[in-house]
Amino acid sequence: MKIYVMRHGEAASGTPDAHRPLDVTGQQEVARIADWFVSTLGEKGHQLKIVASPYDRAQQSARIIGQALRVDDIMTLPIMTPDAPPETLIEWLTENVDPREDDAPWLFVSHMPLVAELVGQLVDGSPNARLPMGTADVVELEAQVWAAGCATLSRHVTPANATLE
Repeated sequence: MKIYVMRHGEAASGTPDAHRPLDVTGQQEVARIADWFVSTLGEKGHQLKIVASPYDRAQQSARIIGQALRVDDIMTLPIMTPDAPPETLIEWLTENVDPREDDAPWLFVSHMPLVAELVGQLVDGSPNARLPMGTADVVELEAQVWAAGCATLSRHVTPANATLE
C-alpha cells in the first residue's frame, strides 16, 4: 500500500502561525504537484484519501490537490501540526490505515519538522531519522504495515522535478 507525505507549499509570513496562507509561489508549487498527482494516479486519483493539518496553509494545499483529483472530502487531523510528535501520527496510521483491508492511496499534508521526522521514522525506524523536505515536496512510501522502520521510500518528488507520467 502507498501513502504520500507532503509538505505544504510556500506560505506567507505573519502571525498567528496557524493562519498563514499559501503565497503565490506556494500556490504555484502545489498546482505543479497537483498536476503530477493527476498524471501519476490517473483514473484512480479520485480514490485518494486526503488528510491535512488544521493549519490554513496545509488545508489550502490539500484543497488544491483535492480539486485537481476531484476529491471533495479532506479529513482534518489535529495531531498533524508542525511540532507534533511523529509517533502520534504513526500510531494513528497503525490504527486507521490497514494495507490488508484498503489499497486506496492516502495523502498526508503537513509541516516541517513533522513531515521530515515522520518519513525518517517510518523508513529508518530511528527516532532521530529525518528526511528534509522543501515546500510542496511529496514522498511516496510503501509498506505492508505502518510502523517505525517498516516503510520503503519509493520516490521523492519536488515541484522542480515533478514530471508528468
